[in-house]
Amino acid sequence: MKKPLILVTNDDGIDSRGIRHLVKIMGQFGEVVIVAPDSPQSGMGHAITVGDKLRLVKSDIFDNEISYKCSGTPADCVKIAKHHLLKDRKIDLIVSGINHGSNSSISVLYSGTMSAAIEGAIENTPSIGFSLCDYDPNADLSHSTPFIEKVVQNALDNGIPDLVALNVNIPAISDEKIKGIKICKQANAIWEETFDKRYDPYGREYYWMVGNFVNHDNDPNNDESAINNNYVSIVPCKFDLSSKRGSDYLKENWKI
Repeated sequence: MKKPLILVTNDDGIDSRGIRHLVKIMGQFGEVVIVAPDSPQSGMGHAITVGDKLRLVKSDIFDNEISYKCSGTPADCVKIAKHHLLKDRKIDLIVSGINHGSNSSISVLYSGTMSAAIEGAIENTPSIGFSLCDYDPNADLSHSTPFIEKVVQNALDNGIPDLVALNVNIPAISDEKIKGIKICKQANAIWEETFDKRYDPYGREYYWMVGNFVNHDNDPNNDESAINNNYVSIVPCKFDLSSKRGSDYLKENWKI
């Protein structure tokens, strides 16, 4: 049987440990092609390169897989892979990650990892973003393997709904074993930011964004709750941001 074609990308850059671990796992499932940023692109969200050059250079980082490093964003990587590099082939699955750090709740909007997966969903290709809830670039990734394998196997065997990307967050390794996988909703949580004024060595002021993550969600079925209780969370995400409640309100109350 023909092996599934799997595109791997990320936002931490092609040199990251997370993508190496993910590529190794994906090699068990099919033919792997890697197109990833040539430098870290965390927090880029769904940015794309417009009005500037985009470079795509073959890489020798991976021994047995075709890989390219791209000068653009994670979304650029998916676009150029889909419409140029693999334009004559059907991509069976797009996986993004493994991100070093959580992409739960509101972070999905800022995440380059998840924006790559959502770009895949826009193209109606089954797509998954994987994140490890540990910001240490040298974090232990080994415990993530069986859960990634289970999610990917299900995606290949049973599919993902059209125009949906899966946001998978894996708790950091701890003394307690991960309890399992939960299908969740996105937590109603936000970053409460402040800007710390600082000065460079020349006395010129600049600002550094700091803040705290605050979860206002009391529903136990949210992704933050799942992760904090040592479950892997899966949130199905869509790119349609339309609000029915907002539309109903405007139709009822606005005079237009």
